[in-house]
Amino acid sequence: MLMVDRVVELEPGKRAVGIKCVSINEPFFDGHYPGRPIMPGVLILEAMAQVGGLALAPEGSAETMVPLFAAVEKAKFRRLVVPGDQLRIVSEVVRTRATMSKIQSVATVDENVVAEGELMFTWTELADSNQAAG
Repeated sequence: MLMVDRVVELEPGKRAVGIKCVSINEPFFDGHYPGRPIMPGVLILEAMAQVGGLALAPEGSAETMVPLFAAVEKAKFRRLVVPGDQLRIVSEVVRTRATMSKIQSVATVDENVVAEGELMFTWTELADSNQAAG
């Protein structure tokens, strides 16, 4: 599920900024909650992770390695996200080691923080497409 509409800034291996325009047409609003649509926190975290994965990937790495969302630390939800809001997600790389990386991510609506947290990623090699088919 793609939770980011566009990337407005990208410094590979350092930082990324993404935008998610929250529409009443999002399928999750059907049941969350009837009469009071609120974007689920787990989907805000997913959007933060998607922007974070872009920030982590050094140029050219997407061809051989991919970051996988592994953990969340210090997650806080500060405000509700509702239809018509525009999430601005800023993810900055805190550190990268051989197989693990950590980013700090903050999501805002109209410059008000709605969610923040530290997200951990593990790196894995992409399977060779010839091996996967065989």
